[in-house]
Amino acid sequence: MLHTPIYDPEKTFEENYHEGPFGEYADSEAYMNEGEPQTDFLGVKVYLPFGIPAGPLPTSNHVAAVFRKGYDIAVYKTVRSQAYECHPKPNIVPLQITGDLTLEKADRGVTASTKYTEPLAITNSFGVPSFSPDVWQPDLEAATQAAGHGQVVVGSFQGTNRGEGEDAFIKDHAIAAKLVKETGVPVMEMNASCPNEGSTNLLCFDTDRMEKILTAVKNEIGDTPLIVKLAYFKDQNHLADYVKRLGKLVDGFATINTISAEIRDASGKQALPGEGRLRSGICGAPIKWAGLEMVARLKKLREENNMKFAVIGVGGVTKPEDYFEYMNAGADAVMSATGAMWNPFLAQEIKSQVK
Repeated sequence: MLHTPIYDPEKTFEENYHEGPFGEYADSEAYMNEGEPQTDFLGVKVYLPFGIPAGPLPTSNHVAAVFRKGYDIAVYKTVRSQAYECHPKPNIVPLQITGDLTLEKADRGVTASTKYTEPLAITNSFGVPSFSPDVWQPDLEAATQAAGHGQVVVGSFQGTNRGEGEDAFIKDHAIAAKLVKETGVPVMEMNASCPNEGSTNLLCFDTDRMEKILTAVKNEIGDTPLIVKLAYFKDQNHLADYVKRLGKLVDGFATINTISAEIRDASGKQALPGEGRLRSGICGAPIKWAGLEMVARLKKLREENNMKFAVIGVGGVTKPEDYFEYMNAGADAVMSATGAMWNPFLAQEIKSQVK
């Protein structure tokens, strides 16, 4: 059953920011945990290592809403060091996908749908918007304070490439990280898996640049735990080198974000309006295979390199069984964006099945 989503796809980003959350997430009914939190998530004890990744939670009101419904990890939507405009709506569109979205299927492109159906498959195209720090800093601080006992907020950030050269790009990551740390958030995540910021398609694939950026960021934030958000790596040697070089610089890897594909409507026209928006990231049930695979690969590489980073599984978690699949694959924590958007009770359903 699909409920009214916490983020309304029919509204603009600004409308969702100022008017949301929506549906049952907006009511005051709160889930009550029993006992004491037992699971460690990067230094914070949580009741269940399950939450919502960066994306559907643009304000402290959204964060507080998901905490009330039993989600114990909430990632505040990615912010930047300066204001950055959102793509025009629609930013979320339903898709017609049967079965897994393999890389071969993605290369052929995907067709948009007119309604949201199960199993859920969507594309999201925001461009990683951000208000200015004077707006998001106090709100992220409020979100952090909204966490109850056994709950934790993660502050997501990324740098902005303004064409001023590599040094400026690296510095901007450090500035954004410093601004996020100032809010008092206990855990941070660097978004390296969205387009338009890397020199090789996605920043997370650029190992050399990532090493420089992470070094600068860690120098700025000190001991605050840092997660890096990754996309799907096709080449195992690439991933192995990446983990060997960067695994000691971070406290966790979250994977995956989306799988990119061209999105067209039923007539073959570009589904999302505007220049540069033919390709977009796909989320939901069809990408679960990729998230599960990345979790297993990262777990194995962690063992081979005798490292300690956490592995956070993301992608296609729309029902309780998906959570347990990820945990069995080796995830230390699991997150759901698309599934959680349309099901305020997903965390509660999982908790009812945890022995």
